[in-house]
Amino acid sequence: MSSFLRAVFFVFLISFFIPSLLMADGGMWPLYDLNKVPLKKVTAAGLELTAKEVYDPNGTALADAIVNLRGGTSSFVSADGLIITNHHVAFGAIQKQSSVSQNFINNGFYAETRYAEIPAIGYYAKVTLDVEDVTGRVTADIPEDITDLDRYKLKERRIKEIIAEKENNRDVECKIAKMYGGMKYILYTYFKIKDIRIVYAPPGSIGNFGGDIDNWMWPRHVGDFAFVRAYVAPDGSSAEYSTDNVVYHPKRFLPISSGGFSEGDVSLMIGFPGKTHRYASSYEIDYLLYYYFPLYLETSEKRIAILEEVASIDPEISIRLASTASGINNYLKKTHGIKRGFERARLLELKQIDEKALWTSLDTYQETDSFRQYLKDYESLYDGKIKSYQKDFYLNTLPRSCKMLEMAIKLYTWSVEREKSDMEREMGFQDRDIENFLRDLKNDQINLVPEYDRRILYYFLDKIVQLPSGQKIEMIENLFKGKDIESYLPQYAEYVFARSSLNNLDARLKMFEMTKSDLENLHDPLMNLAVTLKHELDGLKIREKTFNGAKERLEPGFIRALMKWKKTEMHPDANGTKRFNWGTVKGYQPRDAISYYHITTLSGVMEKETLNEPFIIPLELKQAYENRDFSKYADSKSGDIPVNFITTNSGTNGNSGSPIINGKGELIGLDFDTSLDGVSADYYYNPDWARSIVVDSRYILFLIDKVYKLDNLMKELTIH
Repeated sequence: MSSFLRAVFFVFLISFFIPSLLMADGGMWPLYDLNKVPLKKVTAAGLELTAKEVYDPNGTALADAIVNLRGGTSSFVSADGLIITNHHVAFGAIQKQSSVSQNFINNGFYAETRYAEIPAIGYYAKVTLDVEDVTGRVTADIPEDITDLDRYKLKERRIKEIIAEKENNRDVECKIAKMYGGMKYILYTYFKIKDIRIVYAPPGSIGNFGGDIDNWMWPRHVGDFAFVRAYVAPDGSSAEYSTDNVVYHPKRFLPISSGGFSEGDVSLMIGFPGKTHRYASSYEIDYLLYYYFPLYLETSEKRIAILEEVASIDPEISIRLASTASGINNYLKKTHGIKRGFERARLLELKQIDEKALWTSLDTYQETDSFRQYLKDYESLYDGKIKSYQKDFYLNTLPRSCKMLEMAIKLYTWSVEREKSDMEREMGFQDRDIENFLRDLKNDQINLVPEYDRRILYYFLDKIVQLPSGQKIEMIENLFKGKDIESYLPQYAEYVFARSSLNNLDARLKMFEMTKSDLENLHDPLMNLAVTLKHELDGLKIREKTFNGAKERLEPGFIRALMKWKKTEMHPDANGTKRFNWGTVKGYQPRDAISYYHITTLSGVMEKETLNEPFIIPLELKQAYENRDFSKYADSKSGDIPVNFITTNSGTNGNSGSPIINGKGELIGLDFDTSLDGVSADYYYNPDWARSIVVDSRYILFLIDKVYKLDNLMKELTIH
């Protein structure tokens, strides 16, 4: 191809692909940046509220009703601390309170009175109190010639100092969130409610109808909702569960709509999206596609296979592993969807074209030269990451997959960090973290299954000893040096778990009080493995901090160039902080000759029944359907009960439970999923594919009113 034709082809690619990158919205806006949202467009789509009625830092507004619930999203729906969220967000609490004889996962749970409400073990709600820009304090006077590792450590130290100052003897929890890759740092102050209780969870055949088969898919027919309640000490302070505690009274709660909507109506989403990477470079996409995803998918599929084998041993073990199974399956299927989305959108090629187009758009030689260096530095950064990617993946994934080993590593790390002053410790191991750690140490006992951990340890060690030269984990190599791995590894895994006391809660609590030397001389084989791995994990931490320090040096400059090129406002990537997002109720066409309607109905639930899990319908719901007593909850067009609907809102993990709100400020549904076609919106939002999947508020009301007749719960809600 001639240079002229190549140039023409390149211009064609730019004109064809770049508009979708530039024009796509899907913005997850921090509420303090609400003025950057094109509210005229939102108003034209049906918004009747002013910006101040949505968010008011100096008063009370709609956003005050939305709170973080253990990493997911929830909303206050009564003046007495009643909270609505997804069934799958509350699932961990439901599962921890379940047993074979009292299976709330299958049968559901309802506390008819407040005295009957039971603790949501391990759950907390975080109410946003204040938001403050602390960029100057984090980034001021950082030497230009500082190393990437030292840059990271300096910022980390400043962040710890600011948090310590702001939390000082106050009943609050603080977090500093990085925006635009480190261009801005925002301090969030929260009131953390530690006493959360389960009020109502529907049976699993409603709350998880369709299970993993339907997960991330459309059409859906699931009643993914639950109610919990927030309690505080009598003086209003945050307190652990106590019968002396009283209900928390929020500043604001949401009314629930029974009036429905039409396709094209505005849909507001406020929630706590976890992580997006929409400004990722082509080098990051390449790394994910060809290095990270294959390893993640392979190990996740094996973990599921091991879990299913162990769960089949005993029904009680199956209950104990239910939350773990749900989590692995959820991310496994999502990762398959993201990978497929990358390939379908040709995202790596799009990113490369994007970077070339940005390069050619720069005005001055200095800008062009700077951006060229940025690309070279980014290429070098990921080349370095690839050199140890397998080793680092297994070092990260093994402890997260094997709960008892993770406990041992954390206990040993605590003994090491306690020898330092509080400000010199690693984040997560300061005095402010002790209460949370001890709570987790106790709560983790509920779901501990040593046999699952044993098989997981054996699987990962077997993979680790097969790593290629250059990716070897030295301490593991030394541990098994001279051994016949094939025969020795199973014996080693058996020995470690047979002789360890890490499965005993009292023993773990005693270990927390021990010194580094005490733990090293404990002769507990699992603790010995943790000690062995600690050196390797310290090396991994240095590599990660160096990598992140380099990214914080590179990303702000790139994003500034991107803003200049696009000539438009850009939202920062999601990072677990409260965000505003707007869209409309809308169907879509995922592929040629396929068109999806925007809503599903109760008739569709009945059509899906197979009499086998996960498509079993409760008798009460069947009877209500046959009686056709739909009352005001029926859809005006179909005459049927609406179940789920889809919108163009953009959500991700963490948005689960986010209220979908109409233009009047009423809750019309709860976000619980994204279409598999659209999960790659974490990296690239395409409005033609990306859809949030929502449980309709009318289905929720129909279930609690007409199907299960939960009168006290109905009386507490404000229904419009």
